[in-house]
Amino acid sequence: MVRSATARDVFDNILHWEHYPELAPHVRSATVHSTYPDPECASSWELHFRSGLLRWTERDQFLPEKLEIHFEQTDGDFESFSGTWHLAQQGDDVTVAFAADFDFGIPSLEGILDPIAERVIKETVAWAVTGMFEHTDLFGDISLSAPAMPGLPTTA
Repeated sequence: MVRSATARDVFDNILHWEHYPELAPHVRSATVHSTYPDPECASSWELHFRSGLLRWTERDQFLPEKLEIHFEQTDGDFESFSGTWHLAQQGDDVTVAFAADFDFGIPSLEGILDPIAERVIKETVAWAVTGMFEHTDLFGDISLSAPAMPGLPTTA
């Protein structure tokens, strides 16, 4: 939850994927090919994942009137990857809900890869939102300890 903000301001900041490498230690790069208000939006991502990189390109759909962002992988390491951001004004605060579905397409490694990918994706969203907005409360099982990887900052 982002405290003392407007949903539209939060929406307008979240959609700037190009800032995510500065905000979230898991993000190696986020390249914006086209963005709002263009009708056809796309971005490419590289996240530090295990001992390598997780890469994909996604189609992004920004719906400011609904305070929603939808994305779907068009190419990359997942067999499928899609999700939604949904924002809602709650009095003086804004709830930010992020949901994603993914499948690596490797059933035998699902039990190993899925929990790691889920954690990395959740933490990336949490790092980005808390980095953009000083007064942010996180809910659920999210921990913002930076990963121990060469070249990445660590937290105490």
